[in-house]
Amino acid sequence: MAAGLSLDHPLPFIFGILGNLISFMVYLAPLPTFYRVCRKKSTEGFSCLPYVVALFSATLWIYYALLKPNAYLLITINTVGCIIETAYLLLFFAYASKAVKIFTAKLVLSVNLGVFGLVLVLTLFLTRGSQRVQVLGWICMCFSVSVFVAPLSIIRLVIRTKSVEFMPFWLSFFLTISAVVWFGYGLLIKDFYVALPNVLGFIFGILQMLLYIAYKGRKEGKSNDNTLPIAEKSNDGSTLPEMVNKDSQLSQPEGDEEKVAIQALNNLVV
Repeated sequence: MAAGLSLDHPLPFIFGILGNLISFMVYLAPLPTFYRVCRKKSTEGFSCLPYVVALFSATLWIYYALLKPNAYLLITINTVGCIIETAYLLLFFAYASKAVKIFTAKLVLSVNLGVFGLVLVLTLFLTRGSQRVQVLGWICMCFSVSVFVAPLSIIRLVIRTKSVEFMPFWLSFFLTISAVVWFGYGLLIKDFYVALPNVLGFIFGILQMLLYIAYKGRKEGKSNDNTLPIAEKSNDGSTLPEMVNKDSQLSQPEGDEEKVAIQALNNLVV
């Protein structure tokens, strides 16, 4: 039996269970955002991209785990993730404008069906046995690393505005703990495709918490042009960053901090 589920090796099992519990809480982080969406019956300036990418990540890791012996703890949390992210996307689609619905449908079809289907076909027909696991492991790891770069935009925003308004501390805290736990799990079962990406997650998580401590209690920073970013819909329904004057009547949606944070976290629940 694999170390991850063997009673003779309890540590990997404990780390896996802890990872499942913490990751489940992280998956529930967008609930306030979707409560707002349902209450206002509008997606406002929120983007569907974090949920599309999170769903893609979860399906990719399920495929990887199915090729590994007894990787049930990876399958359980990512199956839950698929269900939750699908629910988020259905709610998003229900309350989005027509243009955003079209854009969301195109994104889901291209990423969750197109890209995943391409990965599935290529790995099934061009690789065999252990080579297939290795190739898919590298794909998962490279995707995870690319997603972990996302916090750089949040860090830059905090430094520029000298405000932690867009970076909730507890979200950063649980992401850091999640990265530590999944790194430990991957290390204990000798699965470096799981362990290595979470090193970046830990580094960025610590950096975000240090920034939070440094800028905690400060008022919103005043940049030279007295502006803050707000999501604006483009012609194709996607959202683009736009600089909006803070003194104008346009304001950042209340739940936008969840959107920004989700882009950095929700996609890498291994």
